[in-house]
Amino acid sequence: MTVGIKLNYEVKDLALAAQGSQRIEWAGREMPVLKQIRQRFAQDRPLAGIRISACCHVTTETANLAIALKAGGADAVLIASNPLSTQDDVAAALVVDHGIAVFALKGEDTATYLRHVATALDHQPEIIIDDGSDVVATMIKERPELLTRLIGTTEETTTGIARLKAMLQGGVLTFPAIAVNDSETKHFFDNRYGTGQSTLDGVIRATNILLAGRVVVVAGYGWCGKGTASRARGMGARVIVTEINPVCALEATMDGFEVLPMAEAARVGDIFITVTGNKHVINREHFLAMKDGAIVCNSGHFDIEIDLVALGELSRDKRTVRPFVEEYILEDKSIMVLGQGRLINLAAAEGHPAAVMDMSFANQALAVEYLVIERGKLAPGIYNLPAYLDEQIAQLKLAAMGIQIDTLTPQQIHYMNSWDEGTS
Repeated sequence: MTVGIKLNYEVKDLALAAQGSQRIEWAGREMPVLKQIRQRFAQDRPLAGIRISACCHVTTETANLAIALKAGGADAVLIASNPLSTQDDVAAALVVDHGIAVFALKGEDTATYLRHVATALDHQPEIIIDDGSDVVATMIKERPELLTRLIGTTEETTTGIARLKAMLQGGVLTFPAIAVNDSETKHFFDNRYGTGQSTLDGVIRATNILLAGRVVVVAGYGWCGKGTASRARGMGARVIVTEINPVCALEATMDGFEVLPMAEAARVGDIFITVTGNKHVINREHFLAMKDGAIVCNSGHFDIEIDLVALGELSRDKRTVRPFVEEYILEDKSIMVLGQGRLINLAAAEGHPAAVMDMSFANQALAVEYLVIERGKLAPGIYNLPAYLDEQIAQLKLAAMGIQIDTLTPQQIHYMNSWDEGTS
C-alpha cells in the first residue's frame, strides 16, 4: 500500500498509474457527452473553489467524472462506495496524473471504508456526490456541525434515494438533494442497459458457466431487473421474476417472464440475481429450498440483499473455489455465492460500459453545477434535475451517435398547446 504524505491519498500502488491512465483514456472515448461538459467546465470554471466529497465506484468512468469536476475548478476528494469495485490502477492514475485525492483500495475492509468516509467528511464538503447515501447519513449522525456549510448532495442510486426519502420524512434532511438516479437519461439507460449487460458479464467472468438452458431467477423487476431479465433471456436462459409490487409483477408477466414467489423459485433456480435494493431478499428459507450447486449473487446495492449470516449458520464449511466464488457447504448440498454478495458487476467485472455511464455522469456533473447555481435558493428536499438538462444530455448523446430526429412545426406546436382544434 502507498500512503501519501499527510494522508492526501490512500491507494494500492502508484506504480499502477500508467496502466490506469490508458484505461481512463479508453473509457473516455465512449463518453463524448461528459467530454463536452468537461471542455465547457475548463473554460467557464463553474465549480471554482467548491469542496466536493464523492463516494463512488472508483472505475474508469468515475475517473472521467472526477477529471471533469476538477476541470471545473472543484477541490475534490474521491472515496470508494464499495469494497470490491475499486480499480486500483485507476485510483493511482487519478493521484499521479490529475492530482486528485483518492482514498480507495480494492478489497478494503469495513473499518477502512468507514475511515475513508471520515476522511471524506474531514474535507468539509460543500457538495457530496453519494452512492447509497452513506456519506450523507454519516454526516447527519456523526458530524452535524458540517451541515451548515453543505450546499447539497447528489445521489446516484435507487437505494440512496430511498434513504434520502426516509431522512426527509424523519425531519433530518436539512439541505437540497438531487435525485440523479431519477433522471430519465440515467435510470432508463444506466439501470436497464448498463446493469443488464454488466451483471451477466460479472456472472460469466466469475463462473465461466453457460447461461443457455439455465433457470435464472431475477429478484425485482425495476429498471435494473428489467435489464437483467432481458439480457439473461437473450442469452438463452429461462428467466423467472420475483416481485412484491403487483404492477411490476404484471409487467414482467406481460413481458413474457414467469413470475413466482421466491419460496417457489428457490426450488427450481440455477442462478439467483437480486436487484431490489432491499434487505434479505434471499433468506434462510430460500437457501434450504435451493438445489445443490445453486449460484447466488447481487447486483442491487448493499450485500444485505442476500442473508449471508443465515447462510453461514446453515453451513458447516466454506471455501473459495474460484476468484469471487465462495462455496458454502451445507449438510446436503453446496451453494455458491459470487463476489461476497456485493455488486457482482463491479466485483468480478468492470461495471457498466462507459457509453451508458456517459449519460449518468453527465447528469452528475450538471447536478453539481445546478446546486452551485441555485445555492441558497433551494429549500431542503429532494429534487429531480430539471427536464431541460435531461433533454440536453439526450440531444448531446444522439449527436455523438450521429442520429438526427424530427422537430415540431409551428402548426404542430400550436395544436399541442391549444384546446380548440380537433376533428373537422
